[in-house]
Amino acid sequence: MSKTNAARLLDKHGVKYELVEYKVDEEDLSAINVAAKLGQNIKQVFKTLVVKGAGNACFVCVVPGDVEIDLKKAAKAAGAKSAELIPVKDIMKITGYIRGGCSPLAMKKEYPVFIHNSCLDFEHICISAGIRGMQIKLNPKDLIAVSSAKVCEIV
Repeated sequence: MSKTNAARLLDKHGVKYELVEYKVDEEDLSAINVAAKLGQNIKQVFKTLVVKGAGNACFVCVVPGDVEIDLKKAAKAAGAKSAELIPVKDIMKITGYIRGGCSPLAMKKEYPVFIHNSCLDFEHICISAGIRGMQIKLNPKDLIAVSSAKVCEIV
C-alpha cells in the first residue's frame, strides 16, 4: 500500500491514522458504497465536496456520506452570498484529485475547509486518502487541526 499526498501531510504533522483499502466499484463511487465495503458506519465515512462561492472563490466541505450538503448553510459558513458545487469535470483541475478520490488534505492549492459538526461525535472518521480505493481513518480533531477546518452546520 503506497502513501498518498494526504497521508504524507499527516505524517509531516505527526498525526496517527490508518490507511484502509477497499475494492473500487466504478459504477458506484458513493460514500454509502464505500462505507459498506469498509464495514463502517456511514455517519463516520465523510465525503469531500468542492464548492464555488459567489466570485468564484472555492472552498471545501466535508460531510457525512449519507447526507446532502445545504449550499445556503455552506455559503453562510464561508461568508459567501451563494454557493454551488463545482462541475465534476473541474474537480481534477481545481483539486488535483479525481471524482471518488478527492481528499480534503493536500489539494493542489489550499482552500478553506468546513467540516460538519457531527464529526465530533466520533473517535474516528474516514475520509478519502486522495485516490479511489483508499480511505484514511483518523481522529476528527486531527483532521480539523491539520486542515485548519471550521466545524459548522452545513447539512
